Amino acid sequence: MTGYFRDHRTALITGASTGIGFELAQLFAQDHFDVVLVARDQPKLTQLAEDLVRRYGISAKVIEKDLSEPSSAVEIYEELQRAGLSIDILVNNAGTGVYGSFAESNLGEQLGALRLNIMTLTSLTHLFLPGIKSRKGKILNVASTAAFQPGPLMGCYFASKAYVLLFSEAIANEVKSSGVTVTAFCPGPTQTGFQARSGTQNIRESANMMDAKAVAKIGYRGLMEGKTVVVPGLTNKILVCLVRFFPRDLVTRAARFFEERVSEKGL
Repeated sequence: MTGYFRDHRTALITGASTGIGFELAQLFAQDHFDVVLVARDQPKLTQLAEDLVRRYGISAKVIEKDLSEPSSAVEIYEELQRAGLSIDILVNNAGTGVYGSFAESNLGEQLGALRLNIMTLTSLTHLFLPGIKSRKGKILNVASTAAFQPGPLMGCYFASKAYVLLFSEAIANEVKSSGVTVTAFCPGPTQTGFQARSGTQNIRESANMMDAKAVAKIGYRGLMEGKTVVVPGLTNKILVCLVRFFPRDLVTRAARFFEERVSEKGL
């Protein structure tokens, strides 16, 4: 995939050390974008940056940051301002969730996940959007097929992804006349590090998960084509359509049944 932009541009990618973010970084570098890579794991980011520079001759900047911290978005923005770096494409990919009954969960972990999934994403979008508008750039916000339904036992995660989807669609409409596009990317179960972070590795591995590289390619293509909502995979597309026609209570009960069933089997 090459030739979307004629000039040299820069993409900022959060959660770039693993999974979809890692694969997106590869695609941007392959298309001769400079990249700013953000995540908590500096050794992995540094290794990725060095590899991209060596293979594609682009520039890569690493920012080690815990994006669940309230000040993280401002700190990233100010660091890039000091470095004189302008961002053409913002990829809000970082995200996490907490598995289990909400009443019995750790509130601090839930709030940290919400800050990462919602507040930091919103803050980064607000901070970088004026510059992106001036450069007629793009934004990719990674939501999930979870955005289309309630999710018992992962209620905060599902709700946060619904926010990402609706927020992205609204902002896409607001900036359309400026030449900027905003894409909500909604993957289903994908082979990434998310399962280990959320405590759902046994559950999620039982599903028909897509490969992160294949998922990233679909999201990248949708971003470059200016699509507002992108759902990768035929099965995911069908499920997203079906939940719109079934009663909400039935959808919710089905989601819980799936979570409990695979958990009990230890798959």
